[in-house]
Amino acid sequence: MLGVLAVCALPLSGARATVVEPGPAAATPHVTATLLASADAVRPGREILLGVRQRIIPHWHTYWKNPGDSGSPTTITWRLPEGVEAGDIRWPTPGRITLGPITNYGYENEVTLLTPVRLPETLPDNRPFVARATVSWLVCREECIPEEVELAIRLPVLGAEARPGPGDPAIEQALARLPRPAPGPASFRRTADGGLRLHLDGLDIGRPASAWFYPDQWGAIDQSATQVFSLNDGRLTLELPPGETPPADGERLRGVLALTPDGGADDASVGYEISADHAVIPAAHGGQPAPVMAMALAFLGGILLNLMPCVFPVLSIKALSLLGHTGHTPARTHRLGWAYAAGVLASFALLALALIALRAGGQAIGWGFQYQSPVFVVLVAYLMFAVGLNLSGLFTIGASVAGVGSSLAGRGGYTGSFFTGVLAAVVATPCTAPFMGAAIGYAVSQPTAILFAVFLSLGLGLALPYLLLSAWPRLQRLLPRPGPWMERLRQTLAFPMYGAAIWLVWVLARQAGADAVPVALTGMLLIALAGWLYSITRQGCARVRLSGTIGAGLAVATALLGGALALDGWRETARDAASTDGGAQWRAYSAERLAELRQNGTPVFVNMTAAWCISCLVNERVALRDADIVDTFEARGIAYLKGDWTNRDPEISRYLGEFGRGGVPLYVYYPANGGEPVVLPQLLTPRIVRDHLFPAAGVSPPPDPKESS
Repeated sequence: MLGVLAVCALPLSGARATVVEPGPAAATPHVTATLLASADAVRPGREILLGVRQRIIPHWHTYWKNPGDSGSPTTITWRLPEGVEAGDIRWPTPGRITLGPITNYGYENEVTLLTPVRLPETLPDNRPFVARATVSWLVCREECIPEEVELAIRLPVLGAEARPGPGDPAIEQALARLPRPAPGPASFRRTADGGLRLHLDGLDIGRPASAWFYPDQWGAIDQSATQVFSLNDGRLTLELPPGETPPADGERLRGVLALTPDGGADDASVGYEISADHAVIPAAHGGQPAPVMAMALAFLGGILLNLMPCVFPVLSIKALSLLGHTGHTPARTHRLGWAYAAGVLASFALLALALIALRAGGQAIGWGFQYQSPVFVVLVAYLMFAVGLNLSGLFTIGASVAGVGSSLAGRGGYTGSFFTGVLAAVVATPCTAPFMGAAIGYAVSQPTAILFAVFLSLGLGLALPYLLLSAWPRLQRLLPRPGPWMERLRQTLAFPMYGAAIWLVWVLARQAGADAVPVALTGMLLIALAGWLYSITRQGCARVRLSGTIGAGLAVATALLGGALALDGWRETARDAASTDGGAQWRAYSAERLAELRQNGTPVFVNMTAAWCISCLVNERVALRDADIVDTFEARGIAYLKGDWTNRDPEISRYLGEFGRGGVPLYVYYPANGGEPVVLPQLLTPRIVRDHLFPAAGVSPPPDPKESS
């Protein structure tokens, strides 16, 4: 502990009060110590409280049983008559003493440390009861001094029927400062960043000015970090940043919760003894499924991912591939389907490996994390643009029209089907389908084997529809026969690819600013030049074809390397300002802002989104910018917080993890004046938003004339 190092660095010669016959009081240069009793006499078989009162000079302090980042607690060594037993020190609620980055727990001005003492059934009544104590402490300001005194108190022994008189009133004052029993059950759970979330029920008090948890053991939490609290309907929730040695599974979290009344100081705090059980995350809060359930949810989510808007551009590749396969034998078509599935599964396996590597490096990661890199975004934009050029007929690599992926095939088309699967996986990752949220959130916090199993289940779900079509001859008969019309369809389907490229350039502008747009457009110009050079030289001699290939290769390399080098580490600083964004007015999310709004009893709607998440953009356009929803937010005073995960943001990653989510979108509604947060589905309509918000607040949703018609 830091306190040990601090003590080792102290002067060896501490001040010590020396008396020939110890008395009830002794003084050092910094502390006056007095030994007190709760009664003026003792009786056999009864208990008495002995207290050591420390009066500390201004600006200095002594320490609690857990001193915090440095320091050492006060110790009392008792020498009592035979048969007398002393209990542990009963520590008053401490306060915080902060010096720079160091936060200590202790006492300033005055404190009385109580010790219960149990007397035997018989005591000699011809001599007084004498209690002696050696009291040692560390007293600090900017420097620390170890000090020690010898104290003794003598009390007469009364008969069993006699009643002793009152003791020192400082004992009663010390009893009032002891932590009270908790008013209700306490529990805690771990959050995604390793911190703890403490809950205490049954508080029947006004809203405090501050709340602070003092753990009994050092290392359970980070003493110096901010503790954010909220109080709703008698339930206090406190966010505790992670320490070096948090409680292990099955261990309780013990300590003192101090609530300071509005306008009060730390010495006016009311303390509660906390012994919190480790709680399981409720399912309504994003509880994490078991591995088999997570795999099932991922599989279903993968199937539904085929219907998400972000996968639409690759549907053109799938459609052309299926049309091209109608002329193949069933066995060959079946193998091409498995090649496509292998491409999807290989891509998801690589994505899982990347997640594992980043997690090992201590980074907060989640679904779609690669789109948080401007370099990755611009490279995918180039890929979408090149796919569009190929579909438009600017260049053709190979004679097959069974899809752009198949144009990569040098033999048999299997390589092309494989790369079609890779491309499908790449463009699918900006979306989150139903069932995926809990599965991905669970997977990214699990061991390697479970993470791989969940991601491969997701990939298998994505590949399943195409795999069934390629393996089931009856389904293949439903497809139209190949013909000249395919070339026109092929050219038409280029435009979704151009649209995807435009969207990715917009994402890039959100990430790296407007200056990044010319970089992306220049790269696209070079890719178009490469396609044109390659195409016009195909009919020439070998030297002309080689020159065209080299020129095209140099143009592509310049686009790729130039874009990567120009955008590496280029991110635009997020702006923390209010905005309407075409809908309800919102403010940027922060944990402090959310806690402040909840403390004030304000209902809050939290939207976790990203510019590269098409599902998020569709939800905002369809539901959150709906005029009735906007009017409802304004009329009912619902604060709207938006967290933008377009660029990597550890605070948003922590928030997602608290609800068991590994990616966006995430929509959470916090009702006014208490109640548990309500998690909305990942696909929204105006009615879904109203149905989740109003019942949670105990209000019937108003009729929607647009939907009722």
